[in-house]
Amino acid sequence: MSSSSYLLPSVSKAEGKVVLPGSKSIANRALLMAALCQRPVTLQNMLFSDDTARMMEALTALGVRLEKQQDSVVVHGNGGRWTQASATLDLGNAGTAMRPLLAVLSATAQQEYQLTGNPRMQQRPIADLVDCLEQGNAAISYQGEAGFPPLTVKGGLQSGHFTIKGNVSSQYISAMLMALPLLAQDSVLQLTGEIVSRPYITLTCKLLAEFGITINEINDAEFHIPGGQQYRAADEVWVEGDASAASYWIAAAMLGGGPLEIVGVGKHSIQGDIAFAAIAEQMGANIEYRHQSLIVSRDAKLPLPVMQHDGTDIPDAAMTFAPLALFANGVSEIYGVANWRVKETDRLSAMANELTKLGAQVTTTRSSICITPPTQWQDASIATYDDHRMAMCFALCAFSPASVTIEDPDCVAKTYPHFFAEFSRLCH
Repeated sequence: MSSSSYLLPSVSKAEGKVVLPGSKSIANRALLMAALCQRPVTLQNMLFSDDTARMMEALTALGVRLEKQQDSVVVHGNGGRWTQASATLDLGNAGTAMRPLLAVLSATAQQEYQLTGNPRMQQRPIADLVDCLEQGNAAISYQGEAGFPPLTVKGGLQSGHFTIKGNVSSQYISAMLMALPLLAQDSVLQLTGEIVSRPYITLTCKLLAEFGITINEINDAEFHIPGGQQYRAADEVWVEGDASAASYWIAAAMLGGGPLEIVGVGKHSIQGDIAFAAIAEQMGANIEYRHQSLIVSRDAKLPLPVMQHDGTDIPDAAMTFAPLALFANGVSEIYGVANWRVKETDRLSAMANELTKLGAQVTTTRSSICITPPTQWQDASIATYDDHRMAMCFALCAFSPASVTIEDPDCVAKTYPHFFAEFSRLCH
């Protein structure tokens, strides 16, 4: 596979066993939480990818010692007392590093730190999180365009009553929930408006509990966070497999029959994107839920039903429904995905552009996409927009009669470096 493009093999069958990489969402949260502990924590089933590399580089720059092992990392936390006087933290395009680090440094920093990223990160808005932190007198200043990285932070965050919009990014809310327990006094976090990606907030709360942090959920939109807490965890913490990545294999098994065993997520998964499996069952997939795996199969000769799906709670996994819709027996719609527009790329526009190349008819609104399958498949070269999920989603087009090339397949290194090697092994 060249770094510039990858011609998908023509496939009709998907079967075998795949071990998922660790979840990016859990891995980067766990890295930072472990760094805030007073004693070493070993993170098992660690994901080593671009995004986690950015977090690990940032923690190292702050003076945290990390020992990388084959599939784990030992984090020698310093309780939030960063030993480096100041540093520039380049976080690439890793939102799961940028947002929580900004909040935690607002609560802990004694010196000034600069947070920056690649050109796309400097286009990703962060004003809502900054505005929320400034309600508690955090010392933050923009170094370029207001509302976007790069920015500097010099601590200063104080306990109080914080309000933040619930409909922009759950990462902002997760970042606040990770930072507020470190403050001296109790705080309240109030969410306003519609709340998107709630399962990611739930995931953060479950992970915080694993690290000894108490978050009191008063109601759907209000959290009471006791102050003066300390992060502490068991000697070892297991990083669950990536449930968003599981969606590609579930979809492949639906198109290619299976059985396909997906190891790393199971019936007790704490990730919201596991809901993709339940929706796949409604679409005719047979799924056996085990402790840490799923076994997926489907009669691939049966037509795929039309999809009408609300992606509000599972925006990342909901992307996988878009290429699946190419194989459905009618017009499908994915709605509730306005926040696709502020991800690694504008995913609504990108998805529409690339589906159209294959012969689909596509319309979008501010928060939805409507897909009519091709009457005549077209050969296409699929642009990936430096977005790992675009590349992995369109791998499913290998099950079509078209010749499909994926441009810049190496962008999957953000979360799943070996994805295409695994795809060629399992799909034939």
